[in-house]
Amino acid sequence: MLRAILQRLGHFFARLFATGRSGSLCDTCKWDYGDACRRPERPNARTCPDYKRR
Repeated sequence: MLRAILQRLGHFFARLFATGRSGSLCDTCKWDYGDACRRPERPNARTCPDYKRR
């Protein structure tokens, strides 16, 4: 029982810190202008095969 509680706490903190650190890729992508990107995940993509940093 204690192990399950610790695992849940670990998952909670992992999600908490991952969300704060990594935002969407679209904010820093070189294809983030006009109609250059037509991906359906846009503008909140967390993974993208076309991502290139500005």
